[in-house]
Amino acid sequence: MNLPKLFEENMRGLLKDEFLDYEACLDKPMYHGIRINTSKISVEDFLKINPFLLKKVPWCENGFYFDENADKPSKHPYYYAGLYYIQEPSAMTPANVLPVEEGDRVLDVCAAPGGKSTELAAKLNGSGVLISNDISASRAKALLKNLEVFGIDNYIITSENTHKLAERFEGYFDKILVDAPCSGEGMFRKSQSMITAWENNGNQLFADIQRTILADVVRMLRPGGMMVYSTCTFAPLENEKSIEFLLSLDDRMEILDIEGRYKDFDNGHPEWGDTGNEALKKCARLWPHKIEGEGHFVTLLRKKNEGNIFSSCGDYGLKRAKTDEATKEFLNKITGRSFDESRFEIINDRLYYIAKTLPDVKGMRTLRNGLYMGDIKKNRFEPSQSLAMVLKKDEFDNVIDLKVDDERVIKYLKGETIEAEGKNGWALICVDSYPLGWGKLNNGTLKNKYLSGWRLMS
Repeated sequence: MNLPKLFEENMRGLLKDEFLDYEACLDKPMYHGIRINTSKISVEDFLKINPFLLKKVPWCENGFYFDENADKPSKHPYYYAGLYYIQEPSAMTPANVLPVEEGDRVLDVCAAPGGKSTELAAKLNGSGVLISNDISASRAKALLKNLEVFGIDNYIITSENTHKLAERFEGYFDKILVDAPCSGEGMFRKSQSMITAWENNGNQLFADIQRTILADVVRMLRPGGMMVYSTCTFAPLENEKSIEFLLSLDDRMEILDIEGRYKDFDNGHPEWGDTGNEALKKCARLWPHKIEGEGHFVTLLRKKNEGNIFSSCGDYGLKRAKTDEATKEFLNKITGRSFDESRFEIINDRLYYIAKTLPDVKGMRTLRNGLYMGDIKKNRFEPSQSLAMVLKKDEFDNVIDLKVDDERVIKYLKGETIEAEGKNGWALICVDSYPLGWGKLNNGTLKNKYLSGWRLMS
């Protein structure tokens, strides 16, 4: 790998005698991982049905390495059932470190494509609220899909700059994750394009972006709240110095120790900053020559509990709507889950269910508010893919549960018609008891309703 000359000089200055070890590691293959969706299945239960050759990621309770040459998790039905997320092992760290609790109000500022948001949502376990934001609307579409696959229903996806978010949500969030845009030096082994981007952009461009984001984010964190700042780069300008900048914004901000910190994580380096703040040692640096993962920087912080501890931006402005008989008839088939009819909203003939915890987002660019239930058609209701993924097997009155090795599973995921036994009408299709999507059964033939954009490609 040909490293940019300036980058190599910088790294030699940081690593000293370790630089040759770092350089050598770049010629080795990168590591690949999956992270279990604990909102759908426990780690213990997944391991009982696990089809892959896995090895534990030591710094993430629900993270595992897989062998890319032996296994293809992205092609397996369990992936389509939302039982895990495919994620580079070091990238599992930020969301794992942030101690999200049920009922929290959580913000993922730079959320696409959704690796961190899906873990934050799993920790919320259907409670509280998650706002996942990405300024790029096109990238936010991938974020939406990943949250839907995971079966999440208590979220809002926005596509706004952080300044507008801060104007609406000052002092609102219990937990915030800032996986900041960065120069990507820690991902050089992953892609040659990252090196090219570094040569074109350098570090200062991203440091400026980070400081803009941090100035807004610190306003949104409530007193007593906690946040994680992370990057996948090595430059102190984007790491220790960005943390120093954050601390200068509000004297209530403090760096915390990372509980259960992995032994091979390096400390942050006060000598690489401008202030010599010894608390920077509590930051974590993940070097690819020291761990089985790519490069990362992670810091856990808290705003001291001084001043007002509760802030409200108002409740979601619900446009209440009455459902028609066809919609009610379908909803009555959902037997294991109750919906408060006063929380339904209809927008352009689409039915949404708005959790009581969702805040006011009027006037903001949003891709999704709450759970998209389905489409109201003339004299009929067509359930959405996202509704299928939220349900459990025992929550619908007509289920076709296929074994993972049944050839009909792959046919279904490819959008093909399959034969199945059961009563006519809408059926929830499952693999080993975990929902995949919908079909409509008619005398033993299932009309495939699996979302076309999600289908398995050969």
